[in-house]
Amino acid sequence: MELSSVFAHPFPTAHFSYSPITSSLSRSPPLPTTTPKSINNSPSTSSASATTIHSEPFKSRPRNVYYRSQRPISISHNARQSAILDMQNSEDLDSALSRSGGILRAQDLNIILRHYGNLNRWQELSQLFEWMQDNGRINSSSYSSYIKFMGKGRNPAKALEVFNGIKDEAMKNNVSICNSVLGCLVRGGKFESSIRLFDQMKQDGLIPDVFTYSTLLAGCAKGKNGYSKAIELVQELKSSGLQIDSVIYGTLIAVCASSNECDEAENYFYQMKDEGYSPNLYHYSSLLNAYSVEGNFKKADMLVQDMKSAGLVPNKVILTSLLKVYVRGGLFEKSRELLTELEALGYAEDEMPYCLLMDGLVKAGQMLEAKSVFEEMKNKEVRSDGYSHSIMISALCRSELFEEAKQLARDFEAMYNKYDLVIMNTMLCAYCRAGEMESVMKLMRKMDELAISPDRNTFHILIKYFCKEKLYLLAYRTVEDMHKKGHQVAEEHCSSLIFHLGITGALSEAFSVYNMLRYSKTTMSNALHEKILNILIGGQLLEEAFVVVKDNGKLISEPAKKEFATSFLKWGNINLLNDVIRAIHESGYKIDQGLFHVAVTRYIAEPGKKDLLLQLLQWMPGQGYVVDSSTRNLILKNSDLFGRQLIAEILAKQHTVSKALIPPQNEKINWRLETFSGGVDRYCRKAKAVFKELNQAPYVVELDERDDGWNIQDALSEMVGRRTVPQVFINGKHLGGSDDTVEAFESGELAKLLGVAPKDKDDL
Repeated sequence: MELSSVFAHPFPTAHFSYSPITSSLSRSPPLPTTTPKSINNSPSTSSASATTIHSEPFKSRPRNVYYRSQRPISISHNARQSAILDMQNSEDLDSALSRSGGILRAQDLNIILRHYGNLNRWQELSQLFEWMQDNGRINSSSYSSYIKFMGKGRNPAKALEVFNGIKDEAMKNNVSICNSVLGCLVRGGKFESSIRLFDQMKQDGLIPDVFTYSTLLAGCAKGKNGYSKAIELVQELKSSGLQIDSVIYGTLIAVCASSNECDEAENYFYQMKDEGYSPNLYHYSSLLNAYSVEGNFKKADMLVQDMKSAGLVPNKVILTSLLKVYVRGGLFEKSRELLTELEALGYAEDEMPYCLLMDGLVKAGQMLEAKSVFEEMKNKEVRSDGYSHSIMISALCRSELFEEAKQLARDFEAMYNKYDLVIMNTMLCAYCRAGEMESVMKLMRKMDELAISPDRNTFHILIKYFCKEKLYLLAYRTVEDMHKKGHQVAEEHCSSLIFHLGITGALSEAFSVYNMLRYSKTTMSNALHEKILNILIGGQLLEEAFVVVKDNGKLISEPAKKEFATSFLKWGNINLLNDVIRAIHESGYKIDQGLFHVAVTRYIAEPGKKDLLLQLLQWMPGQGYVVDSSTRNLILKNSDLFGRQLIAEILAKQHTVSKALIPPQNEKINWRLETFSGGVDRYCRKAKAVFKELNQAPYVVELDERDDGWNIQDALSEMVGRRTVPQVFINGKHLGGSDDTVEAFESGELAKLLGVAPKDKDDL
């Protein structure tokens, strides 16, 4: 222990000397019989001048005074203090570490670490921490302090890197270190990440304390779904046997206020009082913020009166929160009176109170009054960060007073040299609405110079402006940049841009915008799929159009699908004709004979594609299609190109199946549902029971009742690869046999295919 502890106590004056023989600290008078515990076991480095301690008798010996029987003290307190000061004041940390690092303990180095952190000297902070790691002079407090400062420096990635690099599991589960990491993530706006890490920490053995939950609850005020997560954390805290203290109550009230849960905020406030905690100014201001959501000035006035009765004096935060309540409650006269009170108390030196009143007046449509407050603020030379200008510029733009908005934006540029993203977006909007291209480009260059990253709003302002100015390729590049930076593009802007790019001939760019929107998490309207499809068809980008139909065929109208199919089968890539026909069929569109005739004609024109023709002819019967007489004659006429025998066999099988599908005259059938059955076979009965359960009457071809039943069964075998019955087709598409049909019924897929309401799945 350090000798400073001795001098800190009011003991009698003592004179010290070092023994020339042992260099140990000694005391001349007779020693007590009790031997104290030794704390410092390191060898002494003190000088060799003899010294003796003389003092008057005392009731109890001073803590940390070592007797002759103890081991020598290692390094004097003064030497270590000098080393600490040397390192704190040194401009060359490497040299200071070489001179003094060897005599310092982890707790001494932690003092220097916190010194650098408090002065925001991040380079020396990291340099010292790495040295401590390399030399083994580190403890849990070192990790905790360093990670906290990484949070202060907005470097959560580095904090996580350090935490994940801790090898000792006990050290890694230290609650102080874990709390520092979680706090770093919360302060860095990584609330969701902090929750995921917290769950992992618990799995690894962390036992959270009250401060852990308080840290995470603070993040709930700004995190997505913060209120519901806060409730989960509170329940977990209680189940762990921990108590909610006044700090956590304050955080909970603030979370409720930020989530517009006014009643819950009020409940927590009075629950806290019932448990014996006295609310402080933070609790009162948080509840006032909750009341401001609905402008509940009556409850706010009662709360302030309660606070005064408790002996608390309203401060700047309380009065500003009360002003917010009055403004949102529409009490503008009372708001002006309170603003005057704030000015008298010296609490209106910055722009925030004025901004609250201006914003309320603007939203209430009282533009002249808002302008008056703004002018008053300027005349009083109130300190401003530009927020008041942002409010007024936005208000002028909404009122379509674009020239005034532009002039105010220019005034701001002339008066201030401090910008943030909010004021940048506001000024950008003013210049765009006023059609000031030069000012727009100048402002964009300034954003680059100041390294201000554009947000989603910035991009949308620019896209709308460029489209308005008919600079569609510039708008396209803006959308592209927006997408690369991870922002979701609004469909309303993309739809207009796609249309204009299409009519100006920039078809590839139009399709690119469509894809950017398609791969975002937003749900696109059906009309947009059809819009891009028409543009691509018109520009003969048929393969790109195929992508649209293949992925969204069920969302596109039948006329649009027919137009696409006709165009592609006539002029598209011949190698994709069969794929296009399948995609159109799977989208629910019944392909007419004219389209098949077009495809067959193209295949006949290129005999080298005979395999594709044969695949098409073999596929058609399985989906309920057969060639008409015209197409059949065309194929037979050119059968020498494809093999007469093979063509004859395929067409014969098509003919057999087509005859089976022709019902008796005047019989009403369900053309969308066809079943090839074997009569009383139990599998056939099972399939039929499914359709009865769904109140559907399929057209059934009973093979055992037909003279050509065996021929049909052979043809079915060729088409679907099975000779067994039943075989079920829906909308010309092969569903399967009995087991497939029952499985589709039980999953609800069958009802979906038939477009009927699902039934209870009884045991069939």
